[in-house]
Amino acid sequence: MDRADGLVVELAGSGVERRHPHGSEADARDFEAAERDGFHGADFPSHQLSTDWSRTLSHIKTERYLTALVEEDHWSAEICTDRYAYGMGDSSRAVMGRPREFDIDQALERAMRVFWARGYEGASLAELTRAMGITKTSMYAAYGNKEQLFRKALQRYGAGPAAYVTRALEEPTARAVALAFLRGAVCTTTSPDGPSGCLAVQGALASSDESRPIHDLLVDWRNDAGVRLEGRFRRAVDEGDLPRDADPRRLARFVMTVGFGIAVQAANGLGPAELDEIVDAAMLGWPV
Repeated sequence: MDRADGLVVELAGSGVERRHPHGSEADARDFEAAERDGFHGADFPSHQLSTDWSRTLSHIKTERYLTALVEEDHWSAEICTDRYAYGMGDSSRAVMGRPREFDIDQALERAMRVFWARGYEGASLAELTRAMGITKTSMYAAYGNKEQLFRKALQRYGAGPAAYVTRALEEPTARAVALAFLRGAVCTTTSPDGPSGCLAVQGALASSDESRPIHDLLVDWRNDAGVRLEGRFRRAVDEGDLPRDADPRRLARFVMTVGFGIAVQAANGLGPAELDEIVDAAMLGWPV
C-alpha cells in the first residue's frame, strides 16, 4: 500500500479518523512536514476533509490561514532589461473574499528565485517558505504542494526573466532572432539581480525518480522553445530570408544548444563579456 493511501488524519476532539486515499507520496511527506511544524488535524473542519490536498488546506481555520508578513522585497523586479516588469500585482484577496495577508505574486517571485538558485530538489520547504515570508500552511493553501508551486514558478519565469525567448521570435530576420535569443540568454543568466544560470536547466539537476514529473516538465518546456524557433526559421525559409537549403530544425537545435550551454557556463561563473564572445563566435557560422 502507498504511504499516502494510509495517511490518517485524526481530528482532534472528535474521535473521528479520515483518510486521504488519493494523495501522492510527495503530498504525504508534505503533510507530515506540515504537522511537525505545528499544523494539526484540528485545523480541518470535522465535516470535510477533501481528497484533494490543496482543497483540503483551503479549509484551514481563518486564524491559522496566513501568518507571517514579508514587509520588504529586497529582490529587484527587473531582470536584465526594463522589458522585464512581471508585476507584483494586487493579489491580496483570498478565495471566497477572505483577506489574504501577503502578496501572492511577490511570494511566488521569491519562490521562483529559490528554485532558480537551488533547483527543484535542492529547494527545501523550509527555505522556500522562509524566502516567501509565509508558513508552510499558508503555502499549501495559496499554491498547493511543492510540485504545484514549482509549476507556477516556472510559468512566472517564462513570462518574466525568460520572456526574451518570445521577444526574440518577433525580430524581423532569422539572424536577428538567433542573435536576440542568445544575447537574451546571456543577459538573463548573468544578471546581478538574479541567480546565475537558467531555471529550466538547473531546476532538474540531480533529479530523482520521485521528481520525474518535474524533469519531464522542464524537458517539455525546453523542447517547446525549440519548436517555436524551428517554426520561425521555417517561415524565414519560406519568405526567402534564409537560403532554400537551410534546415530550420538543425538551426533551431543549434541555437538551443548554444543558449543552454551559455546557461551552464553562466552557472559555472563566466561573465557576460566572456559569454558574449561565445555568441559572436556562434553567429559566424550563420547561413547567409
